[in-house]
Amino acid sequence: MGKFLTVLLLACAMGGGALMYYQQVYAYYYEITPNGDTDVQITSLITDTPEPVLYDDFRAIDADSSPIRYRACFTTSMSLPMLTETYVLDEGAVPLTAPKWFDCFDAKEIGAAIEAGSALAFLGTENVEYGIDRMVAIHDDGRGWAWDQINRCGEIVFDGQPAPDDCPPAPEGY
Repeated sequence: MGKFLTVLLLACAMGGGALMYYQQVYAYYYEITPNGDTDVQITSLITDTPEPVLYDDFRAIDADSSPIRYRACFTTSMSLPMLTETYVLDEGAVPLTAPKWFDCFDAKEIGAAIEAGSALAFLGTENVEYGIDRMVAIHDDGRGWAWDQINRCGEIVFDGQPAPDDCPPAPEGY
């Protein structure tokens, strides 16, 4: 009887682990259908609002289970010098990892390119959702990526603290 219970316990643990892995990596993600116009936006230096940029080969995923699961890949013909003269750079951009099956988005490669200066990070949309900014990075070879990350106000409010005076007021329930 002891062997049976041990095998049953191990089978349940392995099944639970496999289910948890599936839920984290596959279950909640869905692909985003591009609209062909506003899928990639970067905040303008002049208007301080997000503006669509030229892009091709757009692929994106998102999940409703977390506000920071958005990842996108694209290409653009816009040069880095032109982008830096037109859009808001963001030195605090840190790409977040994507599931391995979404192979066009490699956070380590993107982060290394940003650190090396061969890619630049821009503010895509501030507060795409309260406390979450959409970041856009573009490599000098025209590859581009977008992801959502928690901003300074979000870090404070999500930690249970009141929003600082220079932050927008937190929505009800935060």
